[in-house]
Amino acid sequence: MINRERLCDLRKDKGLTQKEFAEILCVNYRTYGGYEREENEASDEIKIKIAKYFNVTTDYLLGISDYPQPLSDGNEYIRLPYALSSGKRKELNEFIKYLLAKK
Repeated sequence: MINRERLCDLRKDKGLTQKEFAEILCVNYRTYGGYEREENEASDEIKIKIAKYFNVTTDYLLGISDYPQPLSDGNEYIRLPYALSSGKRKELNEFIKYLLAKK
C-alpha cells in the first residue's frame, strides 16, 4: 500500500490538487483520493507511474525506504563532512570492498 503521507506530500509539493493528479495518472479522482486515504490499493502500474512522475523510488513511495532517490550501482561518491588522510581513505575503501563482497 502506498504511504499516504508521502503521496500527499509529493503531490502538494508539486502544487497539484487530487483531481489534477488523477488526470495525470488517467484515473478517476475518487479512486485517486482513495489512494491518499489508503482505502484503494493502486495497481503496480499506477505505483510505477507515480514514482516516475515524482522521480522517487517505489520503495520510498511504499514507505520501505527513507531515501527518495534510487541508490546507484556504486559509481557515486559519498560526501564526507571533512577530508580524510590517505591512510584513513585506504582503510575506508578496504572496508567498503569488504562490505560489497559480503553481498
